[in-house]
Amino acid sequence: MYRYQGVSLNKDSVYRFLDKLNNQLKDKVEQITFNHTRRILGGNISVVFYDMTTLYFEASDEDDLRKTGFSKDGKHSNPQIFLGLLVGLGGYTIGYDIFEGNTYEGHTLIPFLEKISTKFNIEKPIVVADSGLLSNENIKALQEQGYEYILGARIKNKTNKIKEKILQTPLKDDQIKTIKKDENTRIIISYSKKRVKKDTHNRERGLKRLEKRIKSGKLTKSNINNRGYNKYLKLKGEVSIAIDYDKYEKDNKWDGLKGCITNSKLSGSQIIENYANLWHIEKAFRMSKTDLRITANISSFTKEN
Repeated sequence: MYRYQGVSLNKDSVYRFLDKLNNQLKDKVEQITFNHTRRILGGNISVVFYDMTTLYFEASDEDDLRKTGFSKDGKHSNPQIFLGLLVGLGGYTIGYDIFEGNTYEGHTLIPFLEKISTKFNIEKPIVVADSGLLSNENIKALQEQGYEYILGARIKNKTNKIKEKILQTPLKDDQIKTIKKDENTRIIISYSKKRVKKDTHNRERGLKRLEKRIKSGKLTKSNINNRGYNKYLKLKGEVSIAIDYDKYEKDNKWDGLKGCITNSKLSGSQIIENYANLWHIEKAFRMSKTDLRITANISSFTKEN
């Protein structure tokens, strides 16, 4: 403000304004934002995208909201909060909410959807979310509340019967396969040559890291778990650790495959297309953690304001 407008602002006045913004103007700003989103999307919000992230604080003390928990930033010793964000097609904001830092993210989905639906009078939209919110509890709750959903599926963790069906017939580039899971749900599998390159690169990079850690002696039996690429490790005897190269080679059959689980009546291609739009919400989270970039139709926005 001083550099461009010649105005000096005391830091405390900024904090006082933020209190006013939260206590007096928050609901109005949220309603203006929602109305803008609804107008951009043609008045109908039929599909919504939900995700969560963590925001940590450079402090050691917890309070009623800021608590230590599983940190997506790797800052497990810092108190944090969870931020849940709901957007429409194109990444246009619908609403957000914050949760205690030790909350299990899977328990936030239904309360958040119900709160936003009531607040903005949204009819039941199709809910799209990544595999972090995939649980039998969430799926049951979504179905009981009358929501259609598209959730990322951890296809390697499915039953042997489902996995056999997935791998039974090789797919071509951009080809889609539908597998009926039960009476209400389907698993939609897509294949991409572009994703093959990415998956192969990530597996090779993970293997090289394991080899480097073993050679350096920094990988011991006490810190072995089955996360990430540690699944390629096997214990030999009491303390001998080796890489299971056979398991590593067999894993390439999953390269390029991605799955969604859904109860929606949309076609397989529509399911994949909607799930692919989750990158909009990931972009919004990246901006909230780095810099603020706003691109909007200012004239139309100010008319409503």
